Order: sequence, then C-alpha cells, then structure tokens
Amino acid sequence: MKCSVVKIPAGAPHDMTGLQSAIEGGLLKPGEVVAVLGKTEGNGCVNDFTRGYAVMALKRFFAAAGQEETADISYVMSGGTEGVLSPHFTVISRSGSPEPGGAGTGTGGQALAIGTARTRDFRPEELGRLVQVDEVADAVARAVFDAGITSAADVHFVQIKCPLLTGEQLFEAHGRGTSLVTEDTYKSMGYSRGASALGAAVALGEVERFVLREEDICVNWDLYSSVASTSAGSELSCCEVIVFGNSAAAEGPYHIDHAVMQDAIDGTALQSLMDRHSGDELVQVLAKAEADPDGMVRGRRHIMLDDSDINHTRHARAVVGGVLAYVGGDPMIYVSGGGEHQGPKGGGPVAAVFRRK
Repeated sequence: MKCSVVKIPAGAPHDMTGLQSAIEGGLLKPGEVVAVLGKTEGNGCVNDFTRGYAVMALKRFFAAAGQEETADISYVMSGGTEGVLSPHFTVISRSGSPEPGGAGTGTGGQALAIGTARTRDFRPEELGRLVQVDEVADAVARAVFDAGITSAADVHFVQIKCPLLTGEQLFEAHGRGTSLVTEDTYKSMGYSRGASALGAAVALGEVERFVLREEDICVNWDLYSSVASTSAGSELSCCEVIVFGNSAAAEGPYHIDHAVMQDAIDGTALQSLMDRHSGDELVQVLAKAEADPDGMVRGRRHIMLDDSDINHTRHARAVVGGVLAYVGGDPMIYVSGGGEHQGPKGGGPVAAVFRRK
C-alpha cells in the first residue's frame, strides 16, 4: 500500500480548478482518492451549508473525472477559515493493499497508512449518547484494520465527521415522544463531536469502555483521545472515519507524527514535531482547536465563551490557526474547531504529515 497527501487551494467551496490541475499535472489519480478533507469558508455552525456545497461539487467532479465509486470517497468538510486560515482541500490517495511484513520507507521502517470506515446512519435520539460512542469505536477499529496498522501506538490522527441535530429532526423526534440529548441544535454539535471522540478513545484503548457513563459525555474532561479530531455537520447522518498512521505494511515517502497542544497557544507542540523530523518536508498540519472551558489561558482570562456575536469555536480556530501557521510557515492547514474530549481541556491534538526528501 502506498498513500499520499496533496494540498489543493480553493477559491470557493465549489472551485475544482486546483484539483483539475493536480490531475493534469500527474499529482493525483482520481481512481486512487480515498478521502478529501476540506476547509470551507462558512461559519462552521449549524447553518454552514458551504460544507454540503463542497461535498456536492467534489462528488460531481470525481464522477466526471472517471471515479465511478464516488460514494466510497470519505468527504470531511470543516467549516470556518477565520483569521489567516486558507480555504483548501487535502486530498488523500491510496493505491494497493497493506502487505504484512512489507518494508516501509518512512520513519522506523514504516510509511503513511490510511484507513477509512463509516458507521450506520444515526437516529436523532442516538446522537451524543453511548450508542454513538460504541458505533464510532467499531468504525475506528475497522479503519485501523483497513490501514494495516497493528498497534494503537502507530495511530497518529483520527478524523471523524459526525452528524448534528436540526430543527426538523427535533420536530420529528418530538412527534415520536423521544427524548434527545439536547434541544439546542448548536449544542448538539458538541455532543456529537464529544461522543465521536470518546468512541475513538475507546477503540484505541485511551479510555476503558466499562468506566464510561452517558453523563460523562461533554462533562468529564479528564476522558479524552490524544489523536481524535471530530467535526459536526448537517450534510450527513452517519460518521465518516479516516485513520492516519504509520505501518510497515505500507511504503512510500510519506509518514505522520503527532503531539498534543496543552492550550490554544502551544506552538511548541508542532515545533517539536518539526524538530524531530527536521530532515523531512512538512506537507500538512492537522489540528483541533478548543476554547478552554475554564475561560483561562495560562492564567489570563479570555472571553471566547462569553462573546454573543462570535461563537467560541470560531475564536479558537482563528487563534490556533494563527499559531500553527506561524510555526509551520503556511496558513493552508487543517484546523477544526470544537475540541470536546479531543485532547486535554483547552488543548488538542496536532499531527504533521511529512515527506522524506
């Protein structure tokens, strides 16, 4: 198996000219694309339809480009490019299959390995609850297997796109007399992200399933995954899972590593990765941004959680995006907001994909 990561700038959510140029230039083969991570320029909230717009445009593009199984591609669109974050698509390709006992050419005899999986569609009353945790845990385990990764220690980033509650779903559930985890559509994004992150933590052995209670979700911040990044949207009803790691069953020049930001201005996390792989080219940065629920950063008060005009997830994306863009020297990076159970409270995972020179 050989995997690659290519960044494509986007002039708008439907702008496919960069993808077309990459294919014509031989950087991409449509039939090998397994996932696309996008940063679109909407508000990243419930009514951010730039995510669905981008997915629709991508599906049409790949269908026209000869990729017959467009439904097999995982599309993860993260809304919100506040501050210096630059709208773009991160295109992930994979050719061949994992070969146990193979000789990887990345770090430590390993190379970048990618696996994907999907959960079933969720009912409104299942979001933000243990049933979502369990379904996501199963999907993450399947994606790890799909990547040919044999140890949880070799998993460095798990990107999950999850559903949220809409007004229409609230009305439908009320009609059935069903209780929901929240009546607030915006808060449902956090519950869905949190349950998905805990699912990844369970699958990777970071949290023991038997200790997890439903009331822990979005309450007990001591429970988290160090590699999960989850993003909620109204454009899907299932969870899309993409696992990034290294495996000796893969080959090629790409490999990945991760660290954990302890707070929103912890640029040393990314710097440590760059120092560790100083001989390699930094290809892409994948990170989670969160506003500390205590309302503090290094002993200083912040107002992200109290701003009624700009949601705290948008503040956090702008801050973390600026910090990591400075450290890495490129604002075209994937930074997603809303870090419930994704790293320690106020912090979050950051992963870096490198290419051997």
